[in-house]
Amino acid sequence: MLQRLISGLCIAALAGISWAQPRYPEKTIRIISPFASGGTNDYLARLVGQLLSEKWGQSVVVDNRPGAGGNVGTEAVARAAPDGYTLLMGSITTHAINPALYSRLPFNAQRDFAPVSGVAATQTVLVFHPSLPAKSVRELVALAKSGPRALHYASAGYGSISHMGMELFRYMTGTTLDHVPYKGEGQAAVDVMSGEIEVMFPNMPTVMGIVRAGKLRAVAVGGKRRSALMPDIPTVAEAGVPGYEMSGWFALFSPAGVPRETLARINTEVTQGLQRVDIKDLLARQGAEPVPGSIDQFTQFVRDELAKWAKVVKSSGIRID
Repeated sequence: MLQRLISGLCIAALAGISWAQPRYPEKTIRIISPFASGGTNDYLARLVGQLLSEKWGQSVVVDNRPGAGGNVGTEAVARAAPDGYTLLMGSITTHAINPALYSRLPFNAQRDFAPVSGVAATQTVLVFHPSLPAKSVRELVALAKSGPRALHYASAGYGSISHMGMELFRYMTGTTLDHVPYKGEGQAAVDVMSGEIEVMFPNMPTVMGIVRAGKLRAVAVGGKRRSALMPDIPTVAEAGVPGYEMSGWFALFSPAGVPRETLARINTEVTQGLQRVDIKDLLARQGAEPVPGSIDQFTQFVRDELAKWAKVVKSSGIRID
């Protein structure tokens, strides 16, 4: 009798533990994109959201929180509950460039976040409005140095890839181009396409369609190698700026303190989804490639990127107070 009673109590206790620890996920997941809609960050956030929603049968919504070069949305995730239901589509901007670029941030890029999974690496591409009387990197440099007025370049905001890519270009070529920041790459690209702004150095996925339609002129890519999508377009280094390199990466982060098993589950689903042939093809057509990996591998990658960009920002003299 006593043995049966003890067994019953044990079963009840186990049932209570199971009830107290619900299976993740049990409600809507929110991915915050810290830039405006229409850019690469937004695109990848929606792609990952679709992968997770299809796998888990739960709604995944993308919440665009642009502002302050990505810092507004990034801070929102840093302050969110560490339960796995608020994620950040972070990037080289939010977790490598901004910590070096801004003297004061309302969050700590290492302490306040947990790296979850790499998502994609992107090529950057230097584009001109077709009316600009320059058809190459060398011609742009010559025009910027001798033109009757200053040229303008658009970016997705301070600290964005399109900002830092152009600032690095200016630093290495000794040219002067006036910066016009926007709240996202999509809006910036629209004004370059209209001719209001002459130059931009965005992530390739943002402008692929516009370039193919002939509404923007692509003259160079920022990576170490040429893009398979634009094999005839030289790298900036090949086109006259030796040593130049600017590529982007995007990844999922969560607030610090999310249980490791929850992070591992998200990492597994994202990694498996990115290995699908259709997803690889979709990214390739946009000028991106998947960069899945373990949590530990990605954590070390972020540390290395922080160190790298601290040196780049210091050497360029760019600083935002």
